Amino acid sequence: MKVVFVSNYFNHHQKPLCEEMYKRLGDDFAFISTSVMREERRKLGYSTDNLPTYVHLSYESDQQYADALAMINEADVVIAGAAPNKMLRKRIRQGKLLFRYSERPFKVEPSFARRLYNAIRFRNKDLWRKKNIYMLCASAYAATDFRSMGLYKNRMFKWGYFPEVKEYDIDALMNGKKRNKLLWCGRFLDWKHPDDAIMVAKRLKDAGYDFELDIIGTGVMEDQLKQLIEDNGLTEQISLLGSMAPEKVREHMERAGIYLFTSDRKEGWGAVLNEAMNSGCAVVAADQAGSTPYLINHHKNGLIYPSCNVDALYDSVKYLLTHPEEQDRLGRSAYEKITIQWNAEIAAELLVALAEAIMKGETTPDLFMDGPCSRA
Repeated sequence: MKVVFVSNYFNHHQKPLCEEMYKRLGDDFAFISTSVMREERRKLGYSTDNLPTYVHLSYESDQQYADALAMINEADVVIAGAAPNKMLRKRIRQGKLLFRYSERPFKVEPSFARRLYNAIRFRNKDLWRKKNIYMLCASAYAATDFRSMGLYKNRMFKWGYFPEVKEYDIDALMNGKKRNKLLWCGRFLDWKHPDDAIMVAKRLKDAGYDFELDIIGTGVMEDQLKQLIEDNGLTEQISLLGSMAPEKVREHMERAGIYLFTSDRKEGWGAVLNEAMNSGCAVVAADQAGSTPYLINHHKNGLIYPSCNVDALYDSVKYLLTHPEEQDRLGRSAYEKITIQWNAEIAAELLVALAEAIMKGETTPDLFMDGPCSRA
């Protein structure tokens, strides 16, 4: 089986899945990058240095673009993320197997006109009635959005992002946690709501709790957050640590007892949730972020609260601070969820099995009960 993965650029979130595909398929697997990585991403620790041999940069020359098109057209299976449709058009016309993968298309509630426009756009993109096109939903809300437009009926499967999974001595990991340490990580954008974490810290301080909050990241809200910390007298409780390499972020996750995931519906997925769970954190996760419903079972491996509801976020954090045994239980269950089910090794195995079933004639396969490649 020849598989080609096409997306805008290769990064550390894509790499684990690609490595697993390469282990299974060798040189019959290729990743095609279609655009130059934005400087914003480079500053966050993404890199295009020392790329694996299976990565092809289609934008570097006319010849490399032509080679990329040939690989796409000749492959048995193509997985397409953020890729120009002109690169896929011939394959679609020929009816060859194509998995699109997408976060939810409606990150803002659309008007009727916008919903209709998107329905027409997606139908045109897939040349209307070509049936050998499936959707890998990299958001728990993607299937609902596409279904509302009448798209991909019975052809949508759970998917996501699969960052590196580390295997720990779980007892040693959990014993090394600081139960009063809270962590938030991400770009400082309004829809990620880092200010919600600060407002929770203010309420915790006023209520007399002993805690620390580390905030990792940078972005347009940085000055606003600094002012908010100063205005509320939180300079001793909150540390703004700036941006850092992914491996350093993981070190902070390994020490933190509680992780705050505060994004709203504009968060397509949120790979920090995978990473925090893999690091044994007790996660308090906003319900509208794309990864939350797929990864978190409320009170089983984390806590879910209504997005943007600071009162509910505060209550969940307070509960975990006063019940350190719950931090331990939830953190262990979160680690298990990632290491047993939601990781690149499992995703690659199940995707290959799904593709094989479709190529054998099962047009709407229903192979798995839960996790990657189960029905969305």
